[in-house]
Amino acid sequence: MLGETEIVERFLRTNLQVHPDVVRYLRESDNPSSLFDEILTHVPPDALVVLPQHIPDWKPETDGMRFLADPHLDVIYGKAVMAKGGGDFRDFIYFFKNRYEKLAGMLKSRGESIPISALTQTTRYRQVDCTITGMVVEVRNTGKGHRMALLEDPTDTINVLFNNKRDVFEDAEKLIPDEVIQVKGQLSNDGNLFFASTLHRPDIPMNHAPFKSETPGKVVMISDVHVGSDTFLTEAWNCFSDWLPESDARYLLIAGDLVDGIGIYPGQEKELTIPDIYDQYDLFGEMLCALPSDMEIVISPGNHDAVRGAEPQPALAGDFIRKFPDNVTLVENPAMVNLQGVRVLLYHGRSYDDMISMIPGATYTHPEVMMQEMLIRRNLTCTYGMRTPIFPTKEDRMIIDPIPEILLTGHVHISGIVNYRGVLCVNPGTWQSQTSFQKQMNIQPTPAMAVVVDLQTMKPEVFDFSGDL
Repeated sequence: MLGETEIVERFLRTNLQVHPDVVRYLRESDNPSSLFDEILTHVPPDALVVLPQHIPDWKPETDGMRFLADPHLDVIYGKAVMAKGGGDFRDFIYFFKNRYEKLAGMLKSRGESIPISALTQTTRYRQVDCTITGMVVEVRNTGKGHRMALLEDPTDTINVLFNNKRDVFEDAEKLIPDEVIQVKGQLSNDGNLFFASTLHRPDIPMNHAPFKSETPGKVVMISDVHVGSDTFLTEAWNCFSDWLPESDARYLLIAGDLVDGIGIYPGQEKELTIPDIYDQYDLFGEMLCALPSDMEIVISPGNHDAVRGAEPQPALAGDFIRKFPDNVTLVENPAMVNLQGVRVLLYHGRSYDDMISMIPGATYTHPEVMMQEMLIRRNLTCTYGMRTPIFPTKEDRMIIDPIPEILLTGHVHISGIVNYRGVLCVNPGTWQSQTSFQKQMNIQPTPAMAVVVDLQTMKPEVFDFSGDL
């Protein structure tokens, strides 16, 4: 099998650079050397970079047909429903089983896996190339600097070693508990260890192409308004509110933390201009009423909002929304909506805190990188038991399925945009200036920004309302 470095060097010897997706495609192919030569025959003479479209028989594909109950706004999942009582911890058995089945199903396109029990309970597969799929129970570094993961499927567990001298080690460095992966390699002679040669995650297919609206339409996306905080940017919001009628946008999506809330962190009461939670939502409702009445507004909650903290979070309800206008659609966190056929996944993004603490090189300053990591794992909240509480449900509703055209998040108060394999990742930032906590953490927010996406072209445009802030 050709390694990543070898593939890049082979293209450089032909005076060509190469797109990372092409490298990955070659690494995963059965006959990379033959495919390498075929790709070169499809590269135009004036090209400088080998792109995915230069791969023979490459055909971008959208994720299925779009059947809409409403041609303009349709909630695919995450509709506002009456919140039920507490969950049963035993439901986590079904939760993790459902996660494994969904993600393992996505990995089947990479090749069929054998049960782990076939490795641990027989001698048939020792020192034979084979493939297994499992959930990461735990991961650690060995004394010699290799990466070791305990992998589990419904039949058994096995330790998998990722050698730091092999290309697979780079992917293994980003392993985190509870993600589902597929590993190819060989079982040791004594049957106690599986040596990995490749690692695959569910990921977005490399030839995925976004669906685009057949009719004109624009969506404005914002998050983290934090009404009630003494750092809420009233003037900037008023500029945004005055601009919206001129934006020619039909939709407004807000990805959580509508208000600053009460008792979210120690000493918060000293930083509130509105100390009553109902008054905070009443003012936010009045702000919504000042926006264009013909605009469809979709709102999901965040960790500062007055709903259950565990995810998935129910939609806002009751007296908290008594002053919200009729053109507001309330959804859960996460939720997926269909705008003229374009799927938008709203997720506030609390799992950023966990992923940044576990993935080497991850920072709050680049939320777009973390959104890519969510898409690669096809999971919004991968790890259980850390800062992101997960509600025990029999189905893992944090799995990213179906594939959206847009992933909208918030939480970190820093703007970031990237297109990953046809999925536009957007974190608009916040409507709150730097808080005392952010000063302590040396976090510089990017406030008062709105991202507008044309649903016919899927091209984003950033509008800054911060003025001289």
